[in-house]
Amino acid sequence: MPADDRPYDIGIIGGGAGGVLTALHALRLARTAVRIVLFEPAPTLARGVAYATTRAEHLLNVPVRRMSAFDAAPDDFLDYVAATSPADGPDRDALAHRYAERRRYGDYLMTRLRQARDASAASLEIRRQQVTALQVADGRYRLTTEDGQTLVCAGVVLAVGNRPRPLPARGASGLAATARLEAWDFDAIAEIPADADVCIVGSGLSMVDAVLTMARNGHRGRVHVLSRHALLPLAHTAYAVAEFDVEALLPLDLRGRIRFLRRAAAEASSRQLPWQAVMERLRPHGQALWQSLTPADQRRFLRHAVRLWDVHRHRIAPSVQACLAAMRGRGQLRLHRGRLDTAMPVGPRIRLSLRMRDGRSQQLDVDRIINATGVEMRVQTMRNPLLSDLLGRGHAQPGTHGIGLKTAHDGSLVDADGNPQPGLIAIGSLRIGCLWESIAVPELRGQAEAAARQLLALQER
Repeated sequence: MPADDRPYDIGIIGGGAGGVLTALHALRLARTAVRIVLFEPAPTLARGVAYATTRAEHLLNVPVRRMSAFDAAPDDFLDYVAATSPADGPDRDALAHRYAERRRYGDYLMTRLRQARDASAASLEIRRQQVTALQVADGRYRLTTEDGQTLVCAGVVLAVGNRPRPLPARGASGLAATARLEAWDFDAIAEIPADADVCIVGSGLSMVDAVLTMARNGHRGRVHVLSRHALLPLAHTAYAVAEFDVEALLPLDLRGRIRFLRRAAAEASSRQLPWQAVMERLRPHGQALWQSLTPADQRRFLRHAVRLWDVHRHRIAPSVQACLAAMRGRGQLRLHRGRLDTAMPVGPRIRLSLRMRDGRSQQLDVDRIINATGVEMRVQTMRNPLLSDLLGRGHAQPGTHGIGLKTAHDGSLVDADGNPQPGLIAIGSLRIGCLWESIAVPELRGQAEAAARQLLALQER
């Protein structure tokens, strides 16, 4: 197909939360008739993986007061929730500490996007297409879409979001589609028969979503959860921040930091503070903590400590933890520490072979298996044609330890020769190897605003 010869000032690839946040900030910050185009093949924006659910039981993992789309307006999401809640509901202060339904966050972002679009000097065009290739031409970026059309952008933001890891089991591809489910396929999870025996592979936040939906549906069957460490996400408590010098952690190696944090948690306990107060003190410093580790200690962290970090860092609402605890208490939810080896159909059921942590083999017969192994972090295995094209053309290289893409401090992609590319910016999960903390809303909104400012500044030169 012929190229669209009208250049755009900003191209945003991906219409999940990160892409919509970028468009929102660009529209609010633009002072001239900047042309913005956003590519998203899905029928709805601002959903992605995290906010695609329409299920009422899926809650945000952070209280309302900490989910604003704007650093400069920290109460903006609270304002939205208060304005769209029933008049006879909880007061504003109570709402601030609530864990809202996750579907409301996508609604919030779309409301703010529409408002910004109506008030902006800039224009925003939505293209329901996937970008499959990118070339650099005369300091601009030529994008090719899945239907063969090409168009030119002065600057590009990559906000491609997350993809699930494949189910790690021999024979899994031979299972019927109705028996092998993805944790993010919320409709399919809701269709699981109430008396089915289920195995969920992975014990993180996507596992929690699946269990909550089954519980909401009155599930009676057994739910087996299998993971290497058999650690469930931990709960939030009332907000508190421990007092200690985070800078003192930076010169320490990984072992020294773990010892330091254990002492800090003990000290917090002696002052009647929960261990969560230690994590709140660390929260703004996650990127500095990651980047100050040696490469060898980063690898040790990824091999040995990442799951322990995750369950303490990525916490869940107290009501959600109570649901999990009740299911465990009556023996319905069962944890298994090991790995999935094979998954084979046996009549109408699935026979799973497990390799337990102590070396034993175990067999489980279930009716459904759910893949909740989390997001794929290695860009070479994300099965994304655009990312494969960027790597193949040398416009990008894998990030630290092969995770995500390598970026400069401002998010610019670093090419195969080690050169940052001004105007080609990654946000969100693509920066996780370089930053580690890169997918939560505080980081995402900051990166989105910085990318918008950076690309708008290019138009002013």
